[in-house]
Amino acid sequence: MRDPDDLFSALARSKFRRRMKLGPAERSYLADKTLEVVLDHAGRFVAERLAPARPENDGRQTPMRGHPVFIAQHATATCCRGCLARWHGIARGKDLSPAEVEHVLGVIRRWLEAQGVEDQSLPLFPEFP
Repeated sequence: MRDPDDLFSALARSKFRRRMKLGPAERSYLADKTLEVVLDHAGRFVAERLAPARPENDGRQTPMRGHPVFIAQHATATCCRGCLARWHGIARGKDLSPAEVEHVLGVIRRWLEAQGVEDQSLPLFPEFP
């Protein structure tokens, strides 16, 4: 698995990943439900849609909107097994181990925490030339 600091540095260089941000509805949902409740949802989403060796509809199982976790998954490349392999070094074709699930949830947490920061002058993904 890739070191989270190295991962976030690489994600910062991706135009697609860098443009992901919580909208007002997702930000409100996160504030209303609390980070811990939203992370419980993330645990269920990962267990059902990402952890199996061959998830149903792999590559299309994570919507682009509708829940803060879905946006976080696209921002952190934890949206499908292909992205996990490419960005995180987690092989396809086998169930995720508990350590791999913990890694996925950790990067989702880190991204969501950064989105919840009131001072938006400190971006999660610094600008690269």
